[in-house]
Amino acid sequence: MSMQDTTEASSHWVFGYGSLIWNPGFPFVSTHLGRLKGAHRSLSIISHHHRGTIERPGLVFGLTRGGSVRGMVFEVADENWVSVRAYLEAREQVTMVYRDVMRPVVLDDGRRVSALTFVVDERHEQFAGQLSLEEQLAMVRVGVGISGRNVDYVINTARHLESLGIRDRVLMDLARRLETDDETGQAA
Repeated sequence: MSMQDTTEASSHWVFGYGSLIWNPGFPFVSTHLGRLKGAHRSLSIISHHHRGTIERPGLVFGLTRGGSVRGMVFEVADENWVSVRAYLEAREQVTMVYRDVMRPVVLDDGRRVSALTFVVDERHEQFAGQLSLEEQLAMVRVGVGISGRNVDYVINTARHLESLGIRDRVLMDLARRLETDDETGQAA
C-alpha cells in the first residue's frame, strides 16, 4: 500500500516539533502523535525575530539531520490548505532558515502520511550547529523577540512535550535549569 493510499485525498498534514505543538495558529481537523525518521529536534537556530534580536539573539528549534523525532501531526482539510500553507510560510520562513519539505511520518496508530515539515537549512547563517548546554542556556536566558521571551518558548515546548508523553532528555534538563533560574531570579 502506498503512502497516498493510507490518507484521505481531501486532507493535508503538517508535522510540528516545537511551538507548533502548543501554538499551531491554524485550523485543523485532528491531531495525532507521530514519528519522523532522519531528523531530530535541537535548539540550533539563532533567532533574530521571534525569540531574540540581532543584538541579543535567542535560539529556536530546528530539525537537524540524523535520528528521529516525535511530534504532533496536524490534519488540515483541503479547503483550508492554501491559507494554512500561506500562514506557515509567513510564520516559519521570516529569514528562510528552514526548508519546507514533505516527509513521511508514521502516526502512533500505524498510518503513514506525508507531512509538510520545516527542517533547518544547515547552510544558512542562522544555523548554530551543535551548541553545548551552557551555550544554549546563555542564549536562551537573554533572548526576547516579537513572540516573547526565549525562556518561555523553551519551557512551554518542554512542558507540552512532557504532557504528551514525549521524552526529550536534553530539552527537559534545559527547561529545568531555566525554571530554576526564573524561580531564583538569576536570569532576566
